[in-house]
Amino acid sequence: MKGFVRVAAAVPDTVLGDVRKNVESITALINEADGRNVKLLVLPELCITGYSLGDLFWQQDLLYAAKEGLRELVNESRGRDMLIFAGLPYEFKGRLYDMTAVLMDGRLLGLVPRSALSVQGDMMERQFSDGEFFMGNTEDGVPVGTGLIFECSDVPGFAVACENFAEAEMPLSMGDILSLQGASVLVSPSAPSETYGSSSKRADFAASRSRRLCCGYVMAGAGEDESTTDHVFGGQRLIAEAGELLCDSGAFTRGLTVSDIDIMRIRAERMKNARMADRLRNLAGGCPGKQALCVSFSFSGSLWSEDLRDRSISPEPFLSGVEDKASMSREILDIQAHALKKRFEHTHSQKAVIGLSGGLDSTLALLAARHAFRLMRRPMEDILCVTMPCFGTTDRTYDNACRLAREIGAELREIRISDSVMKHFEDIDHDPGIRNSAYENAQARERTQILMDIANDVGGLDIGTGDLSEEALGWCTFGGDHMANYAVNTSIPKTLIRVIVSEVAAAEDNVAVAEVLRDILDTPVSPELLPSDEEGNIKQKTEDIVGPYELHDFFTWYVVKYGFTARHIYDLALCAFEGRYEAAEIKKWLEVFYRRFFSQQFKRSTALDGGAVSEIDFSPRGSLLMPSDASSALWLSELSEL
Repeated sequence: MKGFVRVAAAVPDTVLGDVRKNVESITALINEADGRNVKLLVLPELCITGYSLGDLFWQQDLLYAAKEGLRELVNESRGRDMLIFAGLPYEFKGRLYDMTAVLMDGRLLGLVPRSALSVQGDMMERQFSDGEFFMGNTEDGVPVGTGLIFECSDVPGFAVACENFAEAEMPLSMGDILSLQGASVLVSPSAPSETYGSSSKRADFAASRSRRLCCGYVMAGAGEDESTTDHVFGGQRLIAEAGELLCDSGAFTRGLTVSDIDIMRIRAERMKNARMADRLRNLAGGCPGKQALCVSFSFSGSLWSEDLRDRSISPEPFLSGVEDKASMSREILDIQAHALKKRFEHTHSQKAVIGLSGGLDSTLALLAARHAFRLMRRPMEDILCVTMPCFGTTDRTYDNACRLAREIGAELREIRISDSVMKHFEDIDHDPGIRNSAYENAQARERTQILMDIANDVGGLDIGTGDLSEEALGWCTFGGDHMANYAVNTSIPKTLIRVIVSEVAAAEDNVAVAEVLRDILDTPVSPELLPSDEEGNIKQKTEDIVGPYELHDFFTWYVVKYGFTARHIYDLALCAFEGRYEAAEIKKWLEVFYRRFFSQQFKRSTALDGGAVSEIDFSPRGSLLMPSDASSALWLSELSEL
């Protein structure tokens, strides 16, 4: 799949000092990785000889055997579309180095020495010298130094640099410098020893490092075949991407750990983070002589993964990485409540006015208001819920709105708007038998007028209930539910609202409130602007009209956060929703998304104040700067070619 590169970290079976056995084991892993279409393979530090040999590294026979083993591996790499990193002791210009060899397709591309040898306290500085940024070339013209970046000439953005896991913990490590100079993937051939809790700390560190440097991160640690004289080695393998831990083999395992790194995501993140380039310029001025040497290579075939069998794509990107949904829901409600509390204190408002429909969005707005009023130690009676039944209101949503307001202790007003809307139709000479946008929007605007006027009358604040999903699609009435005094759901997508309400229901002490919340969750999403069917059931179901919200929230995440191509988002959706949606259905709704996202920008250009809760929001005051008259033709054209 375009954009994804298959990478692997591997731990071979190791016999200390037996180079031939070790090369055989490494070769077997290369063969296995090649069979799985791996494009980048990382092996542990000093894996050709074994890591824990101590003063035996000074033995000339071992050093000669290591160089011969490297030659065999270079030959073994011939004809393979794979960049390989493997460690060995290597003498260069009369000094001995803990070196990582970089090889591909029968070529030795470079040699990267380890630096900062004393940081781990493992006595490696006794046998080896510290590597320097650029140390020259071997007799065969192979560059040697810590400042090497291996850059794919075929694909912009795929550039690999090497650092040892131990030196990565330094205040300004080689990985920092090389990442700022273009390395998008850091590989770490390492040999960290196991201590209590160390494997989980390494996993956290790898994820954190990939986030801070906005890169891919692949670490391979020396395995359990190493000597246990003073240390124990576990062979942990880690793969991370831009803050997300993709794979963690854990300690005391062998073989390959494989995943697919999204290079397109890394490029997008870096492009949006212009400060990385600024940081590079500043760094270059403060680090003279630290300009990386780029070593070019190319693949004979495609770099991209053929499939994502070794990488899962979450269908819920807004929930990706969330392990405790209950804690997340409490945190979101807390943010909403404190935002509302601040606005109430600033405006000296007497009441919160909420149009309560019996749907998910207004329910979350009421729950946020309840939490805010608890923080302010204000009585629940100061929350004024207004239910405004009209042509499409069903008994189910009406009853749920009324029950929820009463059980929470809020004041409830019922204002039936059918007569006033019919009078409006008469005023504008509209035939109510014509169920067009005027028929629907007149109801939404009437409700907004009532809420605004009531808020003025009671010295209150009209709380907007619209969510991120509706804003993305423009599924709101301009001058209607599009307007309010303050919006609390503005950056929360529909799929996330459903999770929050569900978690509140599960934790709710009031049994009646929990019961109502569960029924609201089971109610189809609808604006209820068209009359119900003969049996009184909701006839106008939003997801039948504009498409499933789980798809649109997925599209929103990748369109807005990363700016991915339409093709890439389509491919991601195919993986994420495999078995749930057919390809034609995903394409259909993605086309709907692009059309609506572009055509409805004018509504987002006048978006309400509302504190951002998720990573995405559409505030025109800096979050999304987009003209209201931009064309979607480019994106739709790309989809038409699928």
